[in-house]
Amino acid sequence: MKESGFTYLLLLFFVAILGVGLAVAGEAWHVSVQREKEEQLLFAGDAYRQAIELYYETSPGGVKQYPLKLDDLLRDPRFPNVRRYLRELYPDPITGKFDWELVMAPQGGIMGIYSPSKQAPMKRSGFDDLDAAFGDLAKQKKDKLTYRDWKFVYDPALALGRLSHGLF
Repeated sequence: MKESGFTYLLLLFFVAILGVGLAVAGEAWHVSVQREKEEQLLFAGDAYRQAIELYYETSPGGVKQYPLKLDDLLRDPRFPNVRRYLRELYPDPITGKFDWELVMAPQGGIMGIYSPSKQAPMKRSGFDDLDAAFGDLAKQKKDKLTYRDWKFVYDPALALGRLSHGLF
């Protein structure tokens, strides 16, 4: 009789330890997935920024233009031949949808994109040169930083320094 009580107690202890182990594993998995989504967001955002830059810098004639819609990055309507700056439109990895918010240029067109997510990013430092401003924002905003703050924008005035330093 006493042995069955001891076995029952041992089984309860084992289930409790298993539950704690699964909780820790679930948290580690969640962190891993979130970091992967952030890397995908940085990749997609940089791809859009570079495509917008190529679109802008290869404008025919003397007037530089931004794309009017993201689809223009798949096939540039300004040229008779097919010109592509992106192979495909990437969804926002954070939301999993094609719901990018657009940064509009003062003279018209799209100069950048950003995620509509109000979720706080895990990454706060260690960004590439093109995204170094995201680290500065993390210091300024601290706990109020969201993915919406990561804006992937092509600004020709800022790009002159990049081009002269051979980053492109």
